Amino acid sequence: MTHTPVETSLRTLPYRWYTDPRVAEIERDRIFRRTWQYAGHLGELDGPGSLFPTHVGGLPVVVTLDGDGTLRALVNVCRHRGALVATAAARRGTLQCPYHAWTYGLDGALRAAPRSDLEPCFDGDALGLLPVSVDTWGPFVFVNSDPEAEPLAAALGDLPEVVASHGLDVDALEYRQRYPYELRANWKIAVENYLECYHCAINHPGFVDAVDDRALRLEIGPTRLSQFAPVHARALERLKPYDVRGELDTSQFHILLPAMKFNVSPGRPNLSIGPLWPSAPDRCAGYLDYFFAPGVSEEWLAEFTEWDFQVGAEDVALVEGVQAGASSGALPDGRLLEVTESLIAAFQAYVRAQVEPELDGAA
Repeated sequence: MTHTPVETSLRTLPYRWYTDPRVAEIERDRIFRRTWQYAGHLGELDGPGSLFPTHVGGLPVVVTLDGDGTLRALVNVCRHRGALVATAAARRGTLQCPYHAWTYGLDGALRAAPRSDLEPCFDGDALGLLPVSVDTWGPFVFVNSDPEAEPLAAALGDLPEVVASHGLDVDALEYRQRYPYELRANWKIAVENYLECYHCAINHPGFVDAVDDRALRLEIGPTRLSQFAPVHARALERLKPYDVRGELDTSQFHILLPAMKFNVSPGRPNLSIGPLWPSAPDRCAGYLDYFFAPGVSEEWLAEFTEWDFQVGAEDVALVEGVQAGASSGALPDGRLLEVTESLIAAFQAYVRAQVEPELDGAA
């Protein structure tokens, strides 16, 4: 008597989606160029007349605060020959391209183009920096490269309420530092690693000393994928790997779709927030901005940072190892545990809905 194999788990996305340039192009255009992305924080602006360059989903953007206090975001690419216009934060009334000195107002309008008066058909009014959508949540600046984008509030969904209900007041935090990183892995692999703690007990001993992964609660929201876990009892007893006593007794880790990380750990009020974006089919980059409660001691901050950075370093090898295996051609896809890895399943369904119609249309 023969038995038909029973499918006991979910199939992952096809592994070729982690290396295929066509898939990467679709993701850039349909995901990262149509969604709100974390672009920085208001502390990067030094009052009216200031600006800072950033990028959203790999698109160069400059955020400006005009003299009248209007917050704007513009594509940071000169309309002349494509050079980056702003290369560092500054406080000045204009933006000037370093290549040929085309000069723009902080509203994006072209103010001057050397020798353009010699061109009989030069139309400066049509050559301003392209606008994109910009909005804020507390101190956080978000940009959407679609100038007709839906409001930021719709994209955030219930995330602000969920964050606040778990004890974090984002407006009461102070910015401390930015940590940039690059990974030799597709952006989806980095997000998928973030969305499960199945690997934590084996690979993150310091993390599970502080956060009780056995009590992990997963939650799928309208625009977010979230994990919550209480502080571990042994951390309260030993005050190691850092002093977890404080206003926050529950961790919360969120992905705001498609790829913004929002991390809160037990102890004193703390937050790391930042974007992740594809830089190549098999590469991604990102950064985390760290915020803490006012008055946090330097000793506590040093212990917390050492613990947090150690977890990140451990993840690098894991993520890059998955990329190496998935891109080897050994297997067409993988499997997901339906309960344990439900957030990954939800994330992959989101990606699949954006990518498959375009791939099918090109077939």
